Parts: sequence; C-alpha cells; structure tokens
Amino acid sequence: MIRFFILFLFSTFLLGSEVSDNRWVDGESYLVFLEKNKLPIRELYYNLDKDDQKQTEEIRAGINYQILKDANGAIEQVLIPMNDELQIHIYKQNNSYAFEAIPIISSTKTEALTIKISHSPYLDIIRATGSNKLAQIFVASFKHSLNFKRDLRVGDTLAIIYDQKYRLGIPFSMPTLKVAMIEMKHKQHYIYLNDDDRYYDENGNEVEGFLLAQPVKNARISSYFSKRRFHPVLKKYRAHAGVDYAARRGTPIVAAGSGTVVFAGRSHGYGNLIKIRHADGYLTLYAHQKSFRRGIQKGKYVKKGQTIGYVGSTGLSTGPHLHFGLYKNMQAINPLRVVQVTTKKLKGKEREAFMMLRDNYNQSIALHIENQTQFLKQQSIYKVCYFYNERATHEVKKDG
Repeated sequence: MIRFFILFLFSTFLLGSEVSDNRWVDGESYLVFLEKNKLPIRELYYNLDKDDQKQTEEIRAGINYQILKDANGAIEQVLIPMNDELQIHIYKQNNSYAFEAIPIISSTKTEALTIKISHSPYLDIIRATGSNKLAQIFVASFKHSLNFKRDLRVGDTLAIIYDQKYRLGIPFSMPTLKVAMIEMKHKQHYIYLNDDDRYYDENGNEVEGFLLAQPVKNARISSYFSKRRFHPVLKKYRAHAGVDYAARRGTPIVAAGSGTVVFAGRSHGYGNLIKIRHADGYLTLYAHQKSFRRGIQKGKYVKKGQTIGYVGSTGLSTGPHLHFGLYKNMQAINPLRVVQVTTKKLKGKEREAFMMLRDNYNQSIALHIENQTQFLKQQSIYKVCYFYNERATHEVKKDG
C-alpha cells in the first residue's frame, strides 16, 4: 500500500499528470461520488467486506480530497480522508480499480499566538491565523465561564498554544488547543488541556462543557472508539468512529443531549439512522435502529434523555446493538471522553500532575508574551529609524 501512496505523491512529476484538490460536498455519499466520477461501484463498494463498506459512511462534508488523473483525464488514484488518521485510497490495478484504507501521512506543529484584542477574540484570531476552527474552539472553551461582551476591553491580551496537523502542506483536521489565556480587567484567565483530554481551570476544576447521557441504559459496550487500528489477521487498517452498545432488540435509545434532529431515515451501512445537532458544533449519531419513536423526524427538537428510537440490527450489522457516534465540528471524537454525570475535580496525584503541567504552560505563555512584546518594540524602533533615514536621505537630495 505504501508503494501506491508514494506513486500518488510523485506521479505529479509525470508528463501530463495532474492532481486536483477538491472539497467533499455536503449531502454527497460515497456511492454518489463513485457514480459521478464513473468509477466501478461493484469493485469499489459492493465487493468490499462489511467493515470497509461501513468506513465509507465516515466521510465528512468539507474535507479536502485529491484526485490524480492521467494525460487523457482518466482517474488513476484518489485519496479521501475518513478522519485525521485514516484515508480511502482508490487506485488503478490491472485495468480495474482497487480499494484500501491507509494511514494519513501528516505532521504536527506546536504553534503559539499572542495578540491584543482590537475587535473580538473570534475575529482577531481569524485575522491573525486564518483559522475559523481555532477561533471557534477558543470561544467555546470560555463560553461557560467568561462574558466577553461585558468584561473584555480593546487592548486586552490573548495568548494560545495549540497543535496543528498538516497534510500535503495544508492545515488539516481540528487544531488541538493546549492552553489559552485571556486578560480581562487586568486579570488573566486560563484553561488547560490535561492528559485525560479534558479542560481545567487554574485550580484543577474541569471547565464545564457539553455533557452527554448514556444513550442506552445498562448496556454492554461491545466495541470501542478507534480512529486507526491494524487488524492482525486481515492485514487491513480499520476505523471505528463511535462506540457500540450491545442490547436486546427493542431496548429504548435516548438522546444523549438536547438538540435538533437533522436526519432520521435509512442509510445503507448504518441502517435506520438518526443524527442530532447540538450546541457548540456537536453532533450525535445513532445507527442500526429497529425503528424510530413516533414523531421523530427531521427538524424536531428533542431533550436530553428523551427516547428517540429502539435498538435493532438494520444496515451492515451482525447483531442487535446501537452504534453511537459523536462529532465536534464534523470531526469524530471518542464519546466516552464526554459521557459523564458530574463535573470532574482533580484530586491527589492527578491534581499534582496537573499542577506541574499548568506551571509549565504558564511559563510558556509568559515567555511567548515577553518575546512578542520585545519583537513589537524592535519593530517600532526599526520603523522610527527607517523614517529618520528616509527623511535624512530626502534632505540630502533636496540640498544637492
């Protein structure tokens, strides 16, 4: 598989070959993509095993994918990311086409940003980085603890340290906010990403965010979330973008959070499927249902804990269970990291480890702010010197 991936990267140097960068259209399925591009549906979907077929359901709207065509415009290879770890690779083989899931080759950079507020945190972050995603994450992280409209002033300082993945030299996937600081009324407010993938304030108290209820009560987890794992027997990469809850057929399924139903219908791989959109960019997915509760349809608002359907085995399923998926800004995340009953407060060794992490982050933020301040001062001095130099040159020319 690596041979074909390397071919994809280097074939752009071949005479007449061309790689196009595209965005996946909202509402387009993998089958529609194959049909639209005149690719063989049987070889690239119906002849695949059930796990590979189900993986194609994970393609999200808005992702960038690449198509390599030869000099005659015929498709030679396609790369379509399913998440930030795995991608679909379609390639020509013996005058036909083959399908495989392969790891995404990406690099991660830790980046820092310090700015003075001139308009709002959201707009100022976008202007400084060009990243709507980073701006959304920053604002959502402080949403439940601070009031930007009431307490924020022009000239207050904002500082962020975050990780950003790059694929083919382009920012890819959601940035990971490591630490953020916002100054309001001369007081600095911090949030930190801890080793348990949750955010905490300076005192080790979890920052309240989107909390989920368990969608099937007292159910056994039969399969856990995984963005990428290599099957040792099949010698294939697999992704499981959700958690499977095994339960008896007909067991009630409840909405994990309050929100609006954006899809309630039939999907080939997921069978009877419901999607619910929640606040702050979250979306939950409930697949393989036996049936929906009466009245559940697109556009309906449901409350957390409300029954929406019943466990079944529709679609590509080997037995009755609920496949439960959670997405943040269209990126799959582990639901078990978010399902909880009470806000967590760190204690004992967990708190000690967090405090060390917090102090290291604080030092990094302080150093970056100091370096940024010195840089701005040097820029100001440079501009003044440049002005006087230009003026002196003009005076000499005038006297001459």
